[in-house]
Amino acid sequence: MTGAKKYLTFTYGCQMNEHDTEVMAGLLEEAGYRPALGPEEADLILINTCSVREKAENKVFGQLGQLSAWKRRRPGLIIGVAGCMAQRLGETLRRKAPQVDFVVGPGDLHRLPELVRRVEEERQFVLATGWPGGEPVENLPVRRADRIRAYVNISFGCNNFCSFCIVPYLRGPERSRRAEHILAEVEALAREGYREVMLLGQNVNTYGRDLPGGVSFGGLLQQVDAVEGLARIRYTTSHPRDFGPELVEVVASARKVCEHFHLPAQAGSDRVLERMRRGYTREHYLRLTEIIRRRLPHASITTDLIVGFPGETEEDFEATLDLVERVRFDAAFTFMYSPRPGTAAAAFPDQVPPEVRRERLVRLNRLQNRLTRESNERLAGETVEVLVEGPSKTNPERLSGRTRTNKIVVFSGPPELIGQLVNVRITEAQTFNLFGELV
Repeated sequence: MTGAKKYLTFTYGCQMNEHDTEVMAGLLEEAGYRPALGPEEADLILINTCSVREKAENKVFGQLGQLSAWKRRRPGLIIGVAGCMAQRLGETLRRKAPQVDFVVGPGDLHRLPELVRRVEEERQFVLATGWPGGEPVENLPVRRADRIRAYVNISFGCNNFCSFCIVPYLRGPERSRRAEHILAEVEALAREGYREVMLLGQNVNTYGRDLPGGVSFGGLLQQVDAVEGLARIRYTTSHPRDFGPELVEVVASARKVCEHFHLPAQAGSDRVLERMRRGYTREHYLRLTEIIRRRLPHASITTDLIVGFPGETEEDFEATLDLVERVRFDAAFTFMYSPRPGTAAAAFPDQVPPEVRRERLVRLNRLQNRLTRESNERLAGETVEVLVEGPSKTNPERLSGRTRTNKIVVFSGPPELIGQLVNVRITEAQTFNLFGELV
């Protein structure tokens, strides 16, 4: 692949998908491609997909429908689909969207230049959805989308097999990267001027268990905390079953690890948690959050919650509302249950009607929005440390950044502050944003 060919990417899903897109962009640029500003000038369009919910897949098909018009205008345009949806549907995706030229799953992303070259030379559909497994491929090029925060994978795949989740079937078993590879990447990022790293894994708390004499996740955090030049360290996602007081102590003693705990509860009913195969009880979850609040009173706790899981009764749902009220989450990602073909829960006979799921989601969001606003209002008048990320998305004339507890703060200041740690006094609190002024 030579010349000034251009590529364009679209990404759906989690931070792991965002980072996968960065790796694919790095591979394409190493192979001679350059970024396109829009579909009208792209020679290759790549969609990185998510299969966690049906809504995400529907968005991809909508995007593909729009791109088919561009392909009619430019017959030489190559369209590829990557990620979890590519792995799940495989060749079926081509039948549903004949404009697609190649499909590549998470385990074959490192082969991207080879797959594109085959499409260019052979002009026929290419499928690469081998089972993700084996040791992670290291030293792949990355074109990072951000100059302040960098994503760093610490593991791939998942061993949990929650009854509602398709991810282990698509991303394979958990495979940890060796600590020396992770540290080398983080040290290089610090030298390049990155201020924050986010460590990524489907379940960061089980990091290293598959490596001989492997470092634990807490031990890895302590090693990353010692890297010179970094200002902040974040991580996602924790699993309550494998989360313990030891990690809270590591966060409390570390200088750079942020006091933000994202701990997906998913439900507040023991009966539902058992059917979800989550491996913990409501009481266990409440004890974990009590340990966090007692050791780090100013830490933030956020969560994921699913409403309308098969068999969820009104009493079960009320237990979720009660859990939310007791923990007083700073924020929550809330979802209606979405059946995923091939998972155990999709075959449960007692599916909750869509209208009941929607009504419960509205009630849950109403409660959580109140708690989020109250959490933010407690910061009014306080001075907080903010890592300035760039212009505010809602008002480009102002700056935006995050506290250590992952709350967004909007304030006025010169663009030279981007990438810096500054102190901001909070003057106004809303549900989703804080507003302040430089101290």
